Amino acid sequence: MAMRSVVVDKIGSVTQALNLKHDLRISPDDIPAEEGVAIVVEVLTNKSTYNTLELTSGRMAKVVKGDVVVGALGPRRALFGYSGHVPKSVKAGDIIQMLNIGGVLGICDSANPDRGKPFDCKVLGGVLQFPYLGERIGVPARVGKTKLDYAATLETNGVPVVALAGTCMEAGKTAAAAAIISRMRHRGMVVDAFKATGVSLRRDILAFEDSGARNTMIFTDLGVVTTTEKTGPALTRTMLTELSARKPDAIVFELGDGLIGTYGVAAILECEDVRKAMTAVVLSANDPVAAWGGVKILREKYGIEPAAVTGPSTDNSVGVDIIQEQMSVKAFNAITNGAALGDALIEHIGLSAKFPAVAN
Repeated sequence: MAMRSVVVDKIGSVTQALNLKHDLRISPDDIPAEEGVAIVVEVLTNKSTYNTLELTSGRMAKVVKGDVVVGALGPRRALFGYSGHVPKSVKAGDIIQMLNIGGVLGICDSANPDRGKPFDCKVLGGVLQFPYLGERIGVPARVGKTKLDYAATLETNGVPVVALAGTCMEAGKTAAAAAIISRMRHRGMVVDAFKATGVSLRRDILAFEDSGARNTMIFTDLGVVTTTEKTGPALTRTMLTELSARKPDAIVFELGDGLIGTYGVAAILECEDVRKAMTAVVLSANDPVAAWGGVKILREKYGIEPAAVTGPSTDNSVGVDIIQEQMSVKAFNAITNGAALGDALIEHIGLSAKFPAVAN
């Protein structure tokens, strides 16, 4: 296998588990065209919008023409963003695109006008790791700490679980999850959190950590760059089981994307064992019509009674009143009334007596 050294400028967060340095060894040949394979590219274009990369530190760095960047091959099918696929073959000199700000790389099929065209990137080579002690035998580096077990079983050990589902991307799920975690922590609870579906980006779980989550996980930790109907259920079972074994008082997790989407949310909700494990489900919706549809889907398709509705549909009292009166579901805005949202969830999962609110 041919090998050469390269110094990279920026390392995308999708590769975080690899603990890569800026001085890398790469192979221009023998690059597996598979999801999760880490590669080095040179950025060929400049952009004035959507022009940053989330680094492994969690910081956002501006990307410019000429930057040498580490990312990972992966597909993406986003409603608000780029849609693309992993090419059938990859070699040095090929032109591919940066599909998200976490460093996912592939062939762009469709672009949202608000984002502009994605960065074009020239492939320099596949990242090599050297797992054999004392031997300079390089193997292709792949994202993730462990490999996903599709036969994973589910055991929550009685830990209450709060799930955040949305009507679409950017419906306020992360803000709501963070508000719930924060309130739980203020009331003395130990909370663990994870993100079950989406495309690789650590921003959301960093928000959970900033809000007080003790342990966090994301699907990328299990070698998955973009979740699907195939991977979603196994990912959710694995992370629920692993975090519940650490005995938190509660687990909060976000289902990225929407109830109708391509990232595997529907496949997860169709699993009876996962539904039974969810003590409470919070719906994030952009407007009252979306809230109505989301509540209807949860009730009629999955037999789930939502514990609360949040998101932009609750930005003022008009939306709150419509939801509560017409859908018979509690409604709270996570930004302006996050404590009340958290208190409602703590009561719903049966922990309000054990962790009483303290008057300020």
